[in-house]
Amino acid sequence: MEKYVQIRAALRRKRGAPRKGKRPSGQVATRRTGTNPPWQPGLHTSSRAEGSVEFSSRHASATNHLAAAVAHRAELNRKTCSSLGLAHSGRLPESNRAPIKKNQSPERPPAESEGVKKMESGGEGGDEKRQRRRRRRRGRPWAACLPRPGCFTVSAAGEDEGTSAAGADEGGTRPTPSHLVVTVNGIVGSAENWRFAAKHFIKKHPEDVVVHCSGCNSSARTFDGVDVMGRRLAEEVTSVVENRPELRKISFVAHSLGGLIARYAIALLYERDTQKDSHEECDKNAVGNPSNQHSSGGKIAGLEPINFITFATPHLGTRSHKQIPLLRGSNKLEKMAYSLSWIAGKSGKHLFLKDIEDEKPPLLLQMVTDYGGLHFMSALRSFKRRVVYSNVCSDFIVGWRTSSIRRQHELPERQSFINDGRYPHIVYVEEPKVQEVEFSDAMIYQAKSTSEMEEVILKGLNRLPWERVDVSFKKSRQRFFAHSTIQVKTYFMNSDGADVIFHMIDHFIY
Repeated sequence: MEKYVQIRAALRRKRGAPRKGKRPSGQVATRRTGTNPPWQPGLHTSSRAEGSVEFSSRHASATNHLAAAVAHRAELNRKTCSSLGLAHSGRLPESNRAPIKKNQSPERPPAESEGVKKMESGGEGGDEKRQRRRRRRRGRPWAACLPRPGCFTVSAAGEDEGTSAAGADEGGTRPTPSHLVVTVNGIVGSAENWRFAAKHFIKKHPEDVVVHCSGCNSSARTFDGVDVMGRRLAEEVTSVVENRPELRKISFVAHSLGGLIARYAIALLYERDTQKDSHEECDKNAVGNPSNQHSSGGKIAGLEPINFITFATPHLGTRSHKQIPLLRGSNKLEKMAYSLSWIAGKSGKHLFLKDIEDEKPPLLLQMVTDYGGLHFMSALRSFKRRVVYSNVCSDFIVGWRTSSIRRQHELPERQSFINDGRYPHIVYVEEPKVQEVEFSDAMIYQAKSTSEMEEVILKGLNRLPWERVDVSFKKSRQRFFAHSTIQVKTYFMNSDGADVIFHMIDHFIY
């Protein structure tokens, strides 16, 4: 170690450097210029060391190269200016300089300015082309799929809702979208889950729809319960409608638990046109006249309700036997899941029908009637079209029966599945039909066992006609993620569900 220190000291003396912490006598500290090796950061000594000669020569050579480059650049500028008729300073000589007009660049004379402008813009129509390119670049409707504070909104109006490129010269205006489509995510989801569907909604129908991907219930907030999340969604939809007075129609598209949230929200947003209409009278009208099965004279948030669509939603809850396919029908595992439902918070209680308090029936039973001043069924009935998309297999979270609102014997046989080349994963479509069901509001209080509760929910929901679309990813590599693939939650992992989204968009009522 001592030998190493001695070698360092000898090298320092050979370079003329002072010892650590000292400066040679007679040397004045000045600001560093880069010509000598520094003894201390930012300083150098006034006397030159032996090794600084070579450094100075290299520095001078680099300076000469830089000066040559600057001179070459100046020569190029001079030649360019002379070819355009300009002086080397960038301006015309005083004798040839024309007076500057308003909104005209002072660097160019009027004659040359117009020619150069044509050259840059590509002719007389350059401004129009440039504006068209800017609109194409900035006005792509799907490019507006960006998260915003509190929600995830997709605007169909493009760059602005003013004049369009084609109708600007003719005085025409672009049609303003009047149909609001609200998408709702499932448990531990977010607004980003509906990005793919929202993008293609806007891409195919930019003049018809405004897609609002709800973001008020995301991540851990989905454990707060269906009722709490339904109120949040209702407040969010009300805010969107108030900010867009041009809206006239409304539709809901929901995934998984989001379907139950949407059902609760529309009950809060429902507005009855006449006070004398009751849901019993609407039932009679629906049975007597199937073509009028959706008309109840009500509105949702002041708008005309059109479509109510759910994807893999547990409408019957998850308490019944084999409603959670992951448990493989094991009674022990189902009992364990029932006892551990508290992990999902209040939402778990609602899904497993455990929220029996103050002699009130579980929430999912309440939602098959107009219970407690909330018009659950009247709001559902007001939609022109109600659709449920359900996974036939490989959905380990939500079973086929509960998502399609069917009994076991009502499920279609495999032999009746269709093979549609346009929608390869759509295997069965059941058209809506009116069923005569004996149902009374008192039945929700009488149901005690799990099977009785499920039967009451089935009867209550089947009073309305539902269009049922069955989906199968059996031959897909993404079949193990069927619960997310049916929604195309993430395109990289769930791209095989794209045809299901296209089926929904193509059959949507606008």
